[in-house]
Amino acid sequence: MAAVAQCVRGALRPRLPLLSVALRTSPRLLCAATQQKNTGQNLEEDQSQSQNEQKGEPSSAEKLLAEEKAKLEEQLKEVTEKYKRALADAENVRQRSQKLVEEAKLYGIQSFCKDLLEVADILEKATESVPKEEIKDDNPHLKSLYEGLVMTEMQIQKVFKKHGLLRLNPVGAKFDPYEHEALFHAAVEGQEPGTIALVSKIGYKLHGRTLRPALVGVVKDA
Repeated sequence: MAAVAQCVRGALRPRLPLLSVALRTSPRLLCAATQQKNTGQNLEEDQSQSQNEQKGEPSSAEKLLAEEKAKLEEQLKEVTEKYKRALADAENVRQRSQKLVEEAKLYGIQSFCKDLLEVADILEKATESVPKEEIKDDNPHLKSLYEGLVMTEMQIQKVFKKHGLLRLNPVGAKFDPYEHEALFHAAVEGQEPGTIALVSKIGYKLHGRTLRPALVGVVKDA
């Protein structure tokens, strides 16, 4: 190992004078190298400072992007709210339309039923006008006529009931202004005031809605 070291030193000795001569003859090279080193260090420091500034404070482009993002999010929120309101309005319109269609199906025959009520009233008056004592086997024509009228009246009431049309004969019930129309008020002994003592004309309801109020006489305080 000592021999190897001596050999290496011997190889370097002849070159050392040449290196010293080169440095003495070219001092500018050493100065230039030093300047380049300092310049590189300055560039690295400037880049590091620039990066630190970029990390610390956002640039103008980033600020513009952030503002644009905030605007777009606000617009999206407004559009979403409008869309939800439009859906709610459309649902309300659909429900109202459906309700109108259903009511039209139920009450579309209302005017026709009112006309038939007059026929039912005539049949009822006709059967009531026949004296019961005259309905005998020895008077077959009158008996047959009466029975025909009764059967017709029963059949028309079945048809009314089939289509949701029901009679209102509220004798003894409490007076209800939505179902009854008072023709007169009279004191009646033994009956509570506000009750109906007499029905002058039968009323009717179509699917729970009063089609024609019953004409009644109401009991009042004595």
